[in-house]
Amino acid sequence: MDFIKKLVQFIRTKRFLKLVLLIGLVYFVVITTTVFYLDTYTNHGEKISVPDLKGKNVNTIAPIVDQLNLKYEILDSIYDPKLAEGTIIDQDPGPTQATLVSVKEGRVIRLRVSKRSRMVEVPSLIDKSQRFAETILKNRGFKFTIKYQNTTEANGAVLDQKYRGSHVKEGTRVPIGSTIALVVGRNEGGIPVEIPDLYGLTIMQAKERLASYPGMTFFPVCNECKTAEDSLAARINSQTPEYIEGLMIPSGSTITVNAVLNFVDTRETTPSPF
Repeated sequence: MDFIKKLVQFIRTKRFLKLVLLIGLVYFVVITTTVFYLDTYTNHGEKISVPDLKGKNVNTIAPIVDQLNLKYEILDSIYDPKLAEGTIIDQDPGPTQATLVSVKEGRVIRLRVSKRSRMVEVPSLIDKSQRFAETILKNRGFKFTIKYQNTTEANGAVLDQKYRGSHVKEGTRVPIGSTIALVVGRNEGGIPVEIPDLYGLTIMQAKERLASYPGMTFFPVCNECKTAEDSLAARINSQTPEYIEGLMIPSGSTITVNAVLNFVDTRETTPSPF
């Protein structure tokens, strides 16, 4: 009982009142300072709309980002030959107008941009047939040119492969879409083959037939053809050298054909005995 009486008496003193006020003041100052510091440090209440950067070139967005006190970094580059180099494909965070998400000052926008070059290994095509080499290069995304070189051996085979005028080794990495020059051996004498009969065929059909003739060069002429549809419809009414059954020519020869739109079969036909 004495303790309770003394405690009540102490609570009623001015000294206790001063202690309570001092503790309350300290608490108020500490809490207020902490809240103010956190608001300042975290930019509480600040909202910046993220701009839509998709489709823009990464080299042109600096003024847009700087004006908003934001930053950006390139997270990844993705191969896309259809887009200009450096086109922004994706961004994180996304634009506020689409996501309804705002950010604070200094936020980093991570970007994925396009690139038009992808490094691909050059295969070994030496001693391979021309047709096989062409197929391999197409499958790997390369372009190619053919240059023939006289040879008594390896007729129709690749003798050398070049990139930008110099020999390129197997495994060398060059940009996809690059042109590889193939040096193909050709025996000028050629292997004798029978002249193909191309009369009445379309130009496309003639090309397909000549595909089975090694090294044969095809030169179509169609003076009437004005469009791609005309070229598909025109049919061959003459060829040089002329088709003669059993006549042989060198496999590396050139066959020139003339195609017309209004084709009429003028070949003589054997009359029926009936």
